[in-house]
Amino acid sequence: MFGHRIVTIGREFGSGGRLIGQKLAERMGVKCYDKELINLASKESGLCTEVFENNDEKPLNSFFYSLVMDTGAMGQSFAGYMDAPLNQKVFLAQFETIQRLAERESCVIVGRCADYALHDYPNTVHIFISGELEDKVERVAGYNNISKDKALDLIAKSDKKRANYYNYYSNKKWGAASTYDLCINSSLTGVDGAVDVIMKFIEVKEALQEEKEHETEQEHKDKLFNPD
Repeated sequence: MFGHRIVTIGREFGSGGRLIGQKLAERMGVKCYDKELINLASKESGLCTEVFENNDEKPLNSFFYSLVMDTGAMGQSFAGYMDAPLNQKVFLAQFETIQRLAERESCVIVGRCADYALHDYPNTVHIFISGELEDKVERVAGYNNISKDKALDLIAKSDKKRANYYNYYSNKKWGAASTYDLCINSSLTGVDGAVDVIMKFIEVKEALQEEKEHETEQEHKDKLFNPD
């Protein structure tokens, strides 16, 4: 009834957002796209994967900001911007790949402003994962085998990069509650608990949506049989 289910996940560095996305996808029985978007966008755009890896999630310049925000331009193909700088080609290729994904399958997409790319798509749920700094430092230090001081520095730089990339061209603010449908502190829920919360949120959202659709159908029937 609801067509494809799409969940996008924005996340603070070290919050476990990628793992949450992977486990959520397993629970939903769908694919999770994170770094996989690089290979997919590379294949669809014709650009080599190294170009995506070197320019992934980098801010755009003001010219391309205007280009992307132009509703007429949004419907044009990637081929129309072959003269643009590499980081702009990477952004547009990933942007279009995300939209094509949403049109053909249910999935979970981590990062890369997927919520903004799909802001007017039906049946989407946009999530943001945060965490307490101490927990993020522990996770990053352990995963990368680095000191806590280096982990703290890496977290600050990574989050700044993500915020700059998102804020540069979207009309919302990265990490702000009003930007997303649901914000979760993974330090309070844990990874599996966060997945449980998201699954319950989807269930409640779809139940409410179904109820509204039934009410709309009933109102339409009432008008047909009671024209006065």
